[in-house]
Amino acid sequence: AEKPVAGVDLGIDRMAQVSDGVYFENPRALKQALAKLKRLQRVVSRRQKGSANRQKAVRRLAKAHFRVSNIRKDALHQATTLLAKTKSAIVLENLNVSGMVKNRHLAQAIADVGMHEFRRQLQYKGAWYGCEVFLADRFFPSSKRCSRCGSEKELSLAERVYRCEGCGQVMDRDLNAAINLEQLLYL
Repeated sequence: AEKPVAGVDLGIDRMAQVSDGVYFENPRALKQALAKLKRLQRVVSRRQKGSANRQKAVRRLAKAHFRVSNIRKDALHQATTLLAKTKSAIVLENLNVSGMVKNRHLAQAIADVGMHEFRRQLQYKGAWYGCEVFLADRFFPSSKRCSRCGSEKELSLAERVYRCEGCGQVMDRDLNAAINLEQLLYL
């Protein structure tokens, strides 16, 4: 049987929204561990340089950072492997992640998702499992375009539901963007 085609919208609320309705939750590993990391960092900075207790504190801090990294990696690998194995073609946004991280209000949340790593993994796993990965043009209005009638409207980041004035369609903003990405293959 022919495997389906999918559009994937990457985001902060949900790590990835697939056009067939499936989504992958963002584990927010850094956000969950931030208080602990701050406390451990404080402990390190209060220990005398060169002491055995400072070395122990540094190891504890490193272990906490390692755990955050592993939680994020696990979520990314699970999502990308499932997509690469079950789809024949995937359309991803060609996001300017380094530019997005310059927004100091969103930088930490964007870095916590690992968007560039998601794309990197999907590309090499796609080659492994025979799934073509296409990148949508950076300026393709996937979030602003209605997936039913094609009309466009401006949308703020706070608006989580897409409401089309043209045809009256109301749906989740990320799902609408994912469907638009999928339709890009047929345009």
